[in-house]
Amino acid sequence: MKNLHFQDFFWNSDLTSTGGYDAIIQYLNDGKRTCKEVEEFMKARASIEEKYAKDLLGLSKKVCGHNEMNTLKRSLDVFKLQTEHVSLSHLQLAQSMRDEAKKLEDFREKQKEARKKIEQQMDAFHKQKSSQFKKTMDTKKTYEQKCRDKEEADQNVNRNTNTNNTKHIEKLYSKAQQAKQNAEEADRLYHQNVKTMGKVRDDWLKEHLKACEMFEKQAMERINFLRNTVWTHLNQLSLQCVSSDELYEEVRKSLEQCDVQEDIEHFVNLRRTGDKPPTPVVYENFYSGQRAPIGAPPPRLPPPIIRRGPLPDPTNNSRDNNVYSTVQDAGYSLIEY
Repeated sequence: MKNLHFQDFFWNSDLTSTGGYDAIIQYLNDGKRTCKEVEEFMKARASIEEKYAKDLLGLSKKVCGHNEMNTLKRSLDVFKLQTEHVSLSHLQLAQSMRDEAKKLEDFREKQKEARKKIEQQMDAFHKQKSSQFKKTMDTKKTYEQKCRDKEEADQNVNRNTNTNNTKHIEKLYSKAQQAKQNAEEADRLYHQNVKTMGKVRDDWLKEHLKACEMFEKQAMERINFLRNTVWTHLNQLSLQCVSSDELYEEVRKSLEQCDVQEDIEHFVNLRRTGDKPPTPVVYENFYSGQRAPIGAPPPRLPPPIIRRGPLPDPTNNSRDNNVYSTVQDAGYSLIEY
């Protein structure tokens, strides 16, 4: 299939029309706007990456597992360290995006300057073409009018050929000669302007073809540059994902070395306080002369049987200040003050 080109499909039947040229210029302006939009998009994405990187860097500085110990502590330290590395990689990604946006900006400005020269030249040719066309059409109208005047003058002479008024005949003849001269002069000017118009048209055609080639080349370069820019942008994002995964893999490797039983044993060996539990609390009778030994509870033996008489009557005050125990335990005795 034959490739289509600007120079073959942006002409107009009207010599003064610039419709085809204007369509190309509009297309280039839209392309320039697209470059600007992609540039702003990448700058905004870079700002997002930078903010994320700074937030992530701040997060990596926060306390996380400060009181932990042994293998889990080492894994958490690696986790924080790699989080910091991820934040730095995102910060680097943001700068790379800004660099690509700057390249796009420089490319856009370079094309703008190149187009500006061509557009100025084409605008001058369009004005010259329009001016010469108007001048040519004006001389054509004058020429046609002078030709009609000449024909009218000749007809007047022919109609009065048989008249006897010599002065009137001479006057008509003089007018016819003057009309003829005027028509010939108008014809000369008309020819001259048509010739000039032809030269202006030829010069404009050459410049229009050159402009079409240059504009088409710019459009192709712009499309290719934008495609490569977006492709590079996506490669940067993919590399960031790979880099982050590699950093996270370091954390996973550290977690694989985290031994639950080892951490438990480490804590036991580091903070152990004793291997024997406290003894039970035993009951100790305040009035018992024999204290239970510390350790195992005393055996449950029946109390000794002591034979004695009946208990004295507490109401009998034969002795002063005597106090009698009424406790049924046979081991209790009278207390005297």
